[in-house]
Amino acid sequence: MPDSQAEHRKGLWSLHAAITLFGGTALFSQVIPLTALDITVIRCFIAALTLALLFQVRHHRLQLKQLSDYGIALLLGILMGVHWVTYFAGMQYAGVAIGMIAFFTFPLMTVLLEPLIHQQRPHWQDVLAGLIGLAGLWLIAGEGENNPAILKGIVTGIFSALLFTLRNLLHKYKFARYSGPHAMFYQTLVAGFVLLAWLSEDWKTINHQDWGLLLLLGVIFTALSHALFATSLRYLKAKTVGLISCMQPVYGTALAAVVLYQIPSWQTLVGGILVVSAAVYETLYGHKTK
Repeated sequence: MPDSQAEHRKGLWSLHAAITLFGGTALFSQVIPLTALDITVIRCFIAALTLALLFQVRHHRLQLKQLSDYGIALLLGILMGVHWVTYFAGMQYAGVAIGMIAFFTFPLMTVLLEPLIHQQRPHWQDVLAGLIGLAGLWLIAGEGENNPAILKGIVTGIFSALLFTLRNLLHKYKFARYSGPHAMFYQTLVAGFVLLAWLSEDWKTINHQDWGLLLLLGVIFTALSHALFATSLRYLKAKTVGLISCMQPVYGTALAAVVLYQIPSWQTLVGGILVVSAAVYETLYGHKTK
């Protein structure tokens, strides 16, 4: 029993640390003077190199088990790369809080799309939760009447959520045999090379401080955060991981308020509560029915 409690605590600490880092990732979209694509390309290569070194130190194999898995890794990397670009772009358009809330529609998309894989119809409760989430986004979108950038950020964030949903479903059903860090190495490596063709010349002009931020983003907020998240999955139930993951918009918004002084409006707060509440409900209801 003591060992079980220790493992549970280790899982909780790892998960909360990972979710805090995930939320903190959003801040880099505001403080690094590069486009979302440039940030993503450099972030991917730094993270891939960090994970490769980690595997080298642990003497683990980086090769995949089947040739067909490399094709899946290629598709996963493309989805992840474009997801990261749109994720950062949404927050650059509309701010951290709105961009992150728009992205956090992915749990709702998951419960609506996953039944289609099994040729089933979504439950009416899932559809209702989706409508509540849309109501929250509609409330936030009301702020965009005088600021088109907010609407642009919401649309970009929703598209990022769709890409993330497709990536998660593909990983779950076709790539789950590999650990989180192993899968992330290939996804970051592929994403970096795929997006490299669109890298601008602006990265050559950034200073040492910006390079320090990019290293921090790639090593701590990408490689380490996903390693911690993978660790939490070993010790915690899926329901626990899902529920705590719903705190990511809360952590991200709080960090943006403290570090960047981006205070969300009441519409953003109420809309965010609706979106996150729908995601929490889906986490509870989905695992209960399963």
